[in-house]
Amino acid sequence: MATCLVAARSQGTATLQLINGRVWTGDARQRWAQAVAIQGDRIVAVGTDRDVARWRGNSTRVVDLAGRFALPGFNDAHIHITGGALRLFEVDLNGAGSLAEMQRRVAQFARENPNEPWVLGYGWQYSDLPDRLPHRRDLDAVVPDRPVFLSAYDGHTGWANSKALELAGVTRATHFTGYGEIVRDAEGEPTGVFKEGAQGLVRRAVPEPTRGKRLAALRRGLRWLSAMGVTSLQNASGSLDDLTLYEELDRTGDLVVRVSIAASVGPWTTEADIERIAAAARKHCGLPCGNAKLRLGAIKMVLDGVIETHTAAMLEPYSDAPAARGTPSYTPEQLKRAVAAADKAGLQIYIHAIGDRAVRMALDAFEHARSSNGRRDSRHRIEHIETVSPPDIPRFARLGVLASMEPIHADPGTVDVWARAVGPHRVRRAFAWRSLERAGARLLFSSDWPAAISAHPLRGLHNAVNRQTIEGQPPGGWVAQQRVSVATALAAYTRAGAYASFEEKLKGMLAPGMLADVAVLTCDPFRIPPARLHTCQVALTIFDGRIVHDDAPR
Repeated sequence: MATCLVAARSQGTATLQLINGRVWTGDARQRWAQAVAIQGDRIVAVGTDRDVARWRGNSTRVVDLAGRFALPGFNDAHIHITGGALRLFEVDLNGAGSLAEMQRRVAQFARENPNEPWVLGYGWQYSDLPDRLPHRRDLDAVVPDRPVFLSAYDGHTGWANSKALELAGVTRATHFTGYGEIVRDAEGEPTGVFKEGAQGLVRRAVPEPTRGKRLAALRRGLRWLSAMGVTSLQNASGSLDDLTLYEELDRTGDLVVRVSIAASVGPWTTEADIERIAAAARKHCGLPCGNAKLRLGAIKMVLDGVIETHTAAMLEPYSDAPAARGTPSYTPEQLKRAVAAADKAGLQIYIHAIGDRAVRMALDAFEHARSSNGRRDSRHRIEHIETVSPPDIPRFARLGVLASMEPIHADPGTVDVWARAVGPHRVRRAFAWRSLERAGARLLFSSDWPAAISAHPLRGLHNAVNRQTIEGQPPGGWVAQQRVSVATALAAYTRAGAYASFEEKLKGMLAPGMLADVAVLTCDPFRIPPARLHTCQVALTIFDGRIVHDDAPR
């Protein structure tokens, strides 16, 4: 065992000690330890049980890990928790597997919630209707008398019944000129499916949740994530108004996950809007400004859609739709101007780019910003990167652009429609984690929940290492050459996330002086068969030096 690492502070009594464990620190100076001593919200010592024993006093709480595996708390580097938490009060269609099962769940939710004016839901998969998109009649058959609106698992497509169309005023004569599409049948009638921004035509008719409901949803959502070992998140869509919700939760002691917010912007965003966001970022910049739990310092741009509906921007036509390549939401010139302006204002930039053309446009825009404004420690990011052209892979490391990706999106049980759309020649570079890692890019892993079948980091870890369903399909893994090691995946879920929010000196490792955020698992990811990673559970979550989730046997 390596020499004990101790914080540079006067000796005192630990408030909490974890002993008799197998501790993966994430720290290159000392990767493995047996025990951790915590004083208040900070780690003060890491080493053997004997090393940390001198920090023990009469008031120290000692937790015997009994050999269990401990690691830095998970950092979900791309999630939509502010809006997603409301989904915990909606009908969940994840894993339905068929239209009939989706209809059953919607009907049951409607019966059990008779006072809800709208039946809202999320999580339907394109692969659940492999030969077509859904239709309003599919929902009319089970709920004809109340409006129904259901978001696809990725959030890029909405599905409404006829009552919802009626209340939203969407008819054959309705036109939409923004980024997206009203899907119509051969006679020109709306089918009830809305792509991308066209979903707003229906969403504007849905009653806004009250502030009280939003706060209740966030409390529930943050506790839910905490039980998964998540101690930090980066909310990849939000507004300046969201800050007040988190500030209230912090005042009441309900902020049990550290939150970094990226404010959503688009082609409509003005320079004055950017300056307002930059001013808020200077005020809410994390610990330098006084709060280690809440920060805002980034903007989020959406450049394209998704592969399954042919709205992701591709360099070549879709294999199953030769007339389609997907249209970016910005022109290259608009994107370069917007990125350069935000970069000049000192903001970090997330760009949603799924198709290989969108990824190239994002890289071009970041390169343009560097040449216009000069080099700085910007840590700009591209989100999702589901397909990338080989010449663009080394550009990530060269430009210092972070590759922010979600292993759960490559679950082989959900990719049939995706693979058919890109075709066999592009499938080989699907979700190219290993290629990017080999080229020197910094990988960040996340869930993208609720645009995902699971928010659990351990489910994502399973997929990153195996590229298989939890049933072990396909044998050998889907595009197995893009698998990564357990060590790479854990770093991408912890240390890399801290780096992405400019907090690597505060968290992401178990080392003296770091914030005391720890997850304890029921298994050792390095020692169990990789195919069993999905069976791991979180036994204990420590946030800010406090135990906030405890499912450990005694």
